Amino acid sequence: MSLDRLLGLITRTAWIIFAVYVVISFVRTFRRRGVRVAVRNLFSLRVILPLLALVGLAAVSASLVFIQPQEIGVVVSVVAPKGYREQPLRSGIHWILPVAEGVTTYPLSWQTYTMSSKPTEGQKLGDDSITARTSDGQEVSIDCSLIFRIDADQVIRIHIDWQNRYIQDLVRPMTRGIVRTEVSQFTVDEVNSSKRRDLETELNRRVQETLEEKGLILDRFVLRNIAFSPEYAAAVEQKQVALQKKTQKEHEADQIRKYAAGEADRVKTLAEAEAAAAVTKAKGEAEARVIQAKAEAEALQLVADVLAQNPNLLTYQYIAKLAPGIKVMLLPHDTPLILPLPTFEPETALPTPTPMETPLPITPTETLTPTITTETPTPTPTPGP
Repeated sequence: MSLDRLLGLITRTAWIIFAVYVVISFVRTFRRRGVRVAVRNLFSLRVILPLLALVGLAAVSASLVFIQPQEIGVVVSVVAPKGYREQPLRSGIHWILPVAEGVTTYPLSWQTYTMSSKPTEGQKLGDDSITARTSDGQEVSIDCSLIFRIDADQVIRIHIDWQNRYIQDLVRPMTRGIVRTEVSQFTVDEVNSSKRRDLETELNRRVQETLEEKGLILDRFVLRNIAFSPEYAAAVEQKQVALQKKTQKEHEADQIRKYAAGEADRVKTLAEAEAAAAVTKAKGEAEARVIQAKAEAEALQLVADVLAQNPNLLTYQYIAKLAPGIKVMLLPHDTPLILPLPTFEPETALPTPTPMETPLPITPTETLTPTITTETPTPTPTPGP
């Protein structure tokens, strides 16, 4: 509690106690000694001295003023030429003339004034938003807040012009008028787009200039919300839904393109791998064929070398290929082949054939039919070396 308020409380309490004392003393004297004596006692020293003390205390309490750090005081004086002191009272204890002067205090701290469509957010109950029209005739509702304070050097001017009505009679109507004026310079699409920041910047500048002219300092103009008509909101929502669908389709198309490109790369990679495998396989087969050809050539060379040393080897191979059940053959008359064949190894003796196994000599006979005797069988071709 400040000193002036404490002195005021003490003074009021002392006056109450003094009044109770005087009444009780008067009643007692009246009952005991009558009215004349009771009235005469009112002017006795027992009453006058406390009365003088109370008057002095009241004068001190009325002349002592304490200004809070967040406040500033304007002194209205009947003895000053202009009716007020030209310098306001800053924070601290100050003396003024009792009865002749009075002090009105104003806050220096930041104040916030809100105009909102929600009933409990602003200083006024109910819908207190600002209704304005854009340049294309669309109606919008704007919620806003102002953060401001009184300029300490202009407090006397505010006291003279507005007193404690500066919020309701200055800040509120001035802000609503500026908002309507500035909104009318934009279309509804601009207000609902990136131009909203430009609108807020312009509103901040205009409100700041106007408040400074009236002795107030604006910290910030806050554009809280912009509400549009139901028809425009529905149109914007449909537009956003269509745009979202378009974006989704573009995304799906992009995904399909990416999938197709990936599939093409996969097919290309697979084809390249198959081609590389085919080339590798062909190279392997070609190398195998070369090796096989070399082996066959070497084998043929060995066969040729053996035939060169022993020409009868082919005849032996031919006979060995015959079916084992053939015992008799018809040969041309000029064929030197006689069964059984002699051995090609002189060291090995041929086994003596049994009588049943002795081949019959093949001699021409005249009892054969002409077809048999005259037809010459086609000789079997002897493979060459």
